[in-house]
Amino acid sequence: MESRQSASSPLVVVLLWTFVIIGVDVSHAANSDTATVPWYRARIVAHKPFPRENFTQGLEIVAGELYVSSGLYGKSAVRVYRWPDMVLERDTLLPKQFFAEGLTLINESLYVLTWREGRLLLLDPKTLQVNGAMQYGGEGWGLTHHGNTLWLSDGSNRLTRLDLSTPTPTVSTIEVTLAGKALRRLNELEWVDGEIWANVWQTDTIARINPSTGTVTGMIDAQGLLQADDRLRDTDVLNGIARDPETGQVWVTGKRWPKMFQIVLEAQN
Repeated sequence: MESRQSASSPLVVVLLWTFVIIGVDVSHAANSDTATVPWYRARIVAHKPFPRENFTQGLEIVAGELYVSSGLYGKSAVRVYRWPDMVLERDTLLPKQFFAEGLTLINESLYVLTWREGRLLLLDPKTLQVNGAMQYGGEGWGLTHHGNTLWLSDGSNRLTRLDLSTPTPTVSTIEVTLAGKALRRLNELEWVDGEIWANVWQTDTIARINPSTGTVTGMIDAQGLLQADDRLRDTDVLNGIARDPETGQVWVTGKRWPKMFQIVLEAQN
């Protein structure tokens, strides 16, 4: 969908979702309910420096560039680095009323989700100017896309699917379940080889989700990626997944992490 509307005159699409307060404990060792779901270990095969200033919310590699959305009120920003050498090419601070969350690039528009402000911002990827917005209800957490379809998370076990291929976007939802139970706190999202990978907030795990059914087909244990020597007082949780479309490599990082890691999966059961 092309949009060049002004930010003061947003396209209104009502996306309603509800925070789900029940769910499943994703601790592999503690919860036998997850034993029927394959578990994988995230093994580091490479790493590179990553600017600590990023309170990482969204991470995406497109056409030799790494797009990063960084959160917090009054500090939210979008930064674009040349990939893979991580030279900063351009950046912008968002208006102070926005807390930036996930981002994704589709149809020459950079979509940036906001946390509690009910706005999905549309930025020009070349200038990072805000050119429009879409309105929704509820919270915004993670964002990814496949083709002309946007996928949004809100911290519950629900993913919202927004089809942009029609003049009026079509909205639908799926419920994500792990071993038959709701898997909540879904955060940053990435489309990886026909699956949606989702950080599970406040855990060192990533869920592999079937986008047709919402069923979790595997869980990734990413504990121990960032060593103690690299942690400062404000170092926060694992968050940020990006697949390099040129190489197929998967890279992950976290909030105020000084490194990002290329990972491969090793089966645990």
